[in-house]
Amino acid sequence: MEKINNVTEFIFWGLSQSPEIEKVCFVVFSFFYIIILLGNLLIMLTVCLSNLFKSPMYFFLSFLSFVDICYSSVTAPKMIVDLLAKDKTISYVGCMLQLFGVHFFGCTEIFILTVMAYDRYVAICKPLHYMTIMNRETCNKMLLGTWVGGFLHSIIQVALAVQLPFCGPNEIDHYFCDVHPVLKLACTETYIVGVVVTANSGTIALGSFVILLISYSIILVSLRKQSAEGRRKALSTCGSHIAVVVIFFGPCTFMYMRPDTTFSEDKMVAVFYTIITPMLNPLIYTLRNAEVKNAMKKLWGRHVFLEAKGK
Repeated sequence: MEKINNVTEFIFWGLSQSPEIEKVCFVVFSFFYIIILLGNLLIMLTVCLSNLFKSPMYFFLSFLSFVDICYSSVTAPKMIVDLLAKDKTISYVGCMLQLFGVHFFGCTEIFILTVMAYDRYVAICKPLHYMTIMNRETCNKMLLGTWVGGFLHSIIQVALAVQLPFCGPNEIDHYFCDVHPVLKLACTETYIVGVVVTANSGTIALGSFVILLISYSIILVSLRKQSAEGRRKALSTCGSHIAVVVIFFGPCTFMYMRPDTTFSEDKMVAVFYTIITPMLNPLIYTLRNAEVKNAMKKLWGRHVFLEAKGK
């Protein structure tokens, strides 16, 4: 059957149909997005301009912050502008690009969090071999693997959506283009595509979540052999990771580990992994991590001192 595509643009329903609520959301999410940009940039600069970049854990943390900025930037600016716009439209091509970006950076973040869990496993369970196992070449290969994995996942999602015919309606009950809302608008049976989409996204989300749970369970068991100081330091670091994993994977699992259906709660759930998690990551990793806080104090304190001295 020849593909029919009469749709050149899609219309978002947005977060709310109330202008008053949208104005409040505009202020709130603009503030959140500024925190995302400033917080993650601060972590990236602190890690890259200090000795922390030599540590595998902070090497991955800096790239996690970069991915967080990219991930939220795929949806947040458009959503914020639409909150004050009368017509919330996006072109067909723009919709497919947004779908690609959401899944590319989202999947890359999942893989980076998994790699960071493996890094903590090696550091705590095999401390004598840590620098040998997690050398810079290995870290670079792992990082490349996260980007390649994210790219392959998102290409599959977009390829499934692009080959579908769209002949109307073109209204999406969401604030960005995601695969399930888009599939609902297709002018053909999408059961098989929906199963493939769920298998693709669900396997990655659930599989990575299970791997993370196993890794941290092994880490927590092995901590019984550590000294009190060693346990305290390890729990502080792992606690940050576990908090991020729960906040990120909970909503993701709800969204993608189910059949091709949509719920009215999907928009609010999506806010958690597209905006809330990227905003909380810098706070969680700095407030619970003494090394990052000390590096920030030394680095930025030195810059302030040099600027004052120059004046």
